[in-house]
Amino acid sequence: MLGAIGLDERQESAYRALVALGAAEVRDLAHRLALPETDTERALRRLESQGLAAQSSARTGRWVAAPPAVALGALLTQQRHELERAELAAALLAEEYRAEAAEPAVHDLVEVVTGASAVAHRFLQLQLGAAEEVCALVTGRPIAVTGMDNEAEERAAVRGVSYRVVLEREVLSLPNGIIELSAALGRDEQVRVVDRVPTKLVVADRSLAMVPLTGRGAEPAALVVHASGLLESLTGLFEAVWRDALPLRLGPGGQARELPPDAPDATDLEVLSLLLAGMTDASVAKQLDLGLRTVQRRVKGLMELAGVTTRLQLGWHAYEKGWVARDLRG
Repeated sequence: MLGAIGLDERQESAYRALVALGAAEVRDLAHRLALPETDTERALRRLESQGLAAQSSARTGRWVAAPPAVALGALLTQQRHELERAELAAALLAEEYRAEAAEPAVHDLVEVVTGASAVAHRFLQLQLGAAEEVCALVTGRPIAVTGMDNEAEERAAVRGVSYRVVLEREVLSLPNGIIELSAALGRDEQVRVVDRVPTKLVVADRSLAMVPLTGRGAEPAALVVHASGLLESLTGLFEAVWRDALPLRLGPGGQARELPPDAPDATDLEVLSLLLAGMTDASVAKQLDLGLRTVQRRVKGLMELAGVTTRLQLGWHAYEKGWVARDLRG
């Protein structure tokens, strides 16, 4: 928990124990932590350098903990300051990069990543760097990366990044296929399925894409594509596959269930009905105990499902398709 301010697990344990005891000798603290005395003293020295502990002036060999509110507060303030400086440096570098890349050379529009570890790392970076949306085509026979990365997706979802994923049907028969699908749907990701996808593909914010370069048996390699006509083509490829794919939901017993393209689920219909009744997104979220971003993502999904661009059009489409009924009693 305190790793963000530079403490490792032993140092954090030593500080927590020292806070609980108020003061302790190295021998007693080492016994409490089940560590050698030399390791315990080394941890205390590190805490001393961070201002979290000090040697007692009244008794030699005895250590006391610095008050957490004061000591940790100072370290957190320092970390925030350093993070702000890093963010500023990143913004300046990004601006410099944009200026240099105003008219990039052809060879700067793509990069080749070679080796399973490098490909997996770049794949993770692509997701963690996304700010708005990640689109992906997932094959049943991955080479260097298996499906999507649950941890990366969870971290991205916390930041409000939405996911649209098309799975090859074979993925659902893999050992962890249904588990991963359930986790994805639990994060309010939009997931669809087709018999075959043309290639594994990830597109982040429509500004960066990644596709495999090699087949099975060869050393894994991938092509990272920056803003260009090729990127637009890859984005168009995803959208074409997405339009033809069938939405997936988990039915009773955890069985994957394919829905017709024009069939929103029960929660979608609740959201839609409340919006048509005049409620705001925030009111709908509160009423249904959903997050505001979840409501907005569902509305966006319904608009895509209906093939419309405004909420007014969505309301008309909903009536025409029988998703909701007009109240004729008034």
